[in-house]
Amino acid sequence: MKLNSKEKEFLLRYSRQTLEEYFVAGKKLEIDEKKVPKNLREKRATFVTLLKNGEFRGCIGNILPKFPLYKDVINNSLSAAFSDPRFPQLKYAELKELKIEISILTVPKRIIYNDTDDLLAKIKPGDYGIILQSGFFQATFLPDVWKELPKKEDFLTNLSLKAGLAPDAWKNPETEFFYYRTENFTE
Repeated sequence: MKLNSKEKEFLLRYSRQTLEEYFVAGKKLEIDEKKVPKNLREKRATFVTLLKNGEFRGCIGNILPKFPLYKDVINNSLSAAFSDPRFPQLKYAELKELKIEISILTVPKRIIYNDTDDLLAKIKPGDYGIILQSGFFQATFLPDVWKELPKKEDFLTNLSLKAGLAPDAWKNPETEFFYYRTENFTE
């Protein structure tokens, strides 16, 4: 499902209003679901990325659809601003300098592979986000991360580290991988 420009504007507007409401009233923005376009009420997985002067300021999301799309964006907007452990909590003064990017994920599909060479052959840099899963450990990189880590081995090594695993955990034949596409839009 591709969103039209009005639906994208709706999500971006409510993402920003969510942050403003939290700073002003200290609570999550409530939206009358009747005012939400039908497409945005479908369960979808999203990531919300906050950018300040072109640099990451927070990024949180869900890999699997758990909530209606608009609610997932609201929840992830707050989490990216206040719960991303890589950054201090957002300050009100930063709000005007912030750009919001929303990524809507397709349902992940498992990558079936025989060995590391086969895995590397099946991964398409730039096209897909990748999920690494090993036991209880899991991490993902959105497709945009390929710009920073264009070599497949570097990408998978950093993904292993993000999951809290050894750098070469991606080479373990028990490690599972999934891929997904995203639809991205920014303020």
